[in-house]
Amino acid sequence: MASKKELTKEERVNKEIRRLKRIYKELPKDTLMVVEGLIVEAADLRVRLEDIRKDLDENGYDEMFSQSENQEPYERERPAARRYIAMNKSYQTIMKQLGDYIPKKPIENKEKDDGFDDFVTNR
Repeated sequence: MASKKELTKEERVNKEIRRLKRIYKELPKDTLMVVEGLIVEAADLRVRLEDIRKDLDENGYDEMFSQSENQEPYERERPAARRYIAMNKSYQTIMKQLGDYIPKKPIENKEKDDGFDDFVTNR
């Protein structure tokens, strides 16, 4: 079985940009120009989050830390974990903004007239 070539960060970002642009391809051109910056930021953040998550999965969220050799080490949250949480919040905010641009399809009332209204009004 052939192993998959690992994509570079830039290739992964471009792939995510293409994926997001396909979702928003139906938008009017002027609106698409507005959301393009959000798409690029979202794609970059997603790739960075994937990389940080991989590191956190391999190395954990906590580490033993000591200010000096004389001090007993204590457990603390890794800086990568804090960065992941902050970046994830930014990513979720951008995705919410992008989600607001998706055109809402009108909900069709598929309810069939059962004649009740006519019965009540003509009684």
